[in-house]
Amino acid sequence: MGSMSITHWLIVLVIVLLVFGTKKLRNIGEDLGGAVRGFKQGMKDSADQAPANAEQAQIAKQTIDAEVREKEKS
Repeated sequence: MGSMSITHWLIVLVIVLLVFGTKKLRNIGEDLGGAVRGFKQGMKDSADQAPANAEQAQIAKQTIDAEVREKEKS
């Protein structure tokens, strides 16, 4: 009862094909592939911009160390 055999998976595949049809499954596959390509392109673009952002983050992390003194009134 633990793992399903190959015959169980084939029966599930046939049922899915009968319910959804091949055209709809092909469209779902194309949409999923386009989403994955878009995600990879976005990751690549963000990696290309990372050095500039890292430099800006380094500048933003720098703090100015100063001592504040109160001006005496004479």
